[in-house]
Amino acid sequence: MTYLVWNIRPELFSLGPLEVRWYGLFFACAFLFGLFYMERRAKQAGLSVSTDSLLFYLIVGTLAGARLAHCLFYEPGYYLAHPLEILMVWKGGLASHGGLLGFLLSLGLFTRKERLPFWGLLDLLTVPAAMGGAFVRLGNFFNSEIVGHPADVPWAVIFARVDGMPRHPVQLYESLVCILVFLLLYGCDRAGAAKGSGFLSGLFLTAIFSSRLALETFKTRQAFWAAELPLTMGQILSIPMILVGLFLLVRGAKALTNEEPPAARG
Repeated sequence: MTYLVWNIRPELFSLGPLEVRWYGLFFACAFLFGLFYMERRAKQAGLSVSTDSLLFYLIVGTLAGARLAHCLFYEPGYYLAHPLEILMVWKGGLASHGGLLGFLLSLGLFTRKERLPFWGLLDLLTVPAAMGGAFVRLGNFFNSEIVGHPADVPWAVIFARVDGMPRHPVQLYESLVCILVFLLLYGCDRAGAAKGSGFLSGLFLTAIFSSRLALETFKTRQAFWAAELPLTMGQILSIPMILVGLFLLVRGAKALTNEEPPAARG
């Protein structure tokens, strides 16, 4: 069987000592998409938001959370022995679960400073955040990282920079799921579900991390220190996200049914 051989260099181009990588480009696209979406939706929702300031908070929070989570959950032995390398983000190593927690913390700080409704902004941000996840997983694909298990399916990919075995392109699976979740959230937003009830936030968490729970079975282990555990580190970290998502989903659905969102008053 003929398989796609993927051998793209992770560097897009270089300017002297500065390297621009595909992952960095897709990561930037994720936040730019969110910026453009929020500028339009915040006006429609009647929220006065400094989107440039919000973008700064979210980038810093997401990067810090994603980096710390990777170092502490996936390679704790190495980074506890080399703590200064935690700051070397350019060497790679970001975890989506930590990125989400950093995102939430930075949003909380921003809304408190600007006196804006946390749930109102979060419900709006979950829509572009889902598309942002699709961009990030494309970046992983271009980096030939977080590869899947060996497979003989027709759409398997040989990541030449890893080995010569055809594998599940699990990064593309996750990217496709993120796009589908984006379309679902966008439809719910258009139907009037983004009223600060937490419904969209719950739908995002439940859908994204339930799919992550399933797709981890196609993925090679990332945390080798936990290789003997029955679940992967990604699955372990996804379970509390799903539980929180279900809680917000039920809570938000009740609020929307009663047409009295708990966060709508501020």
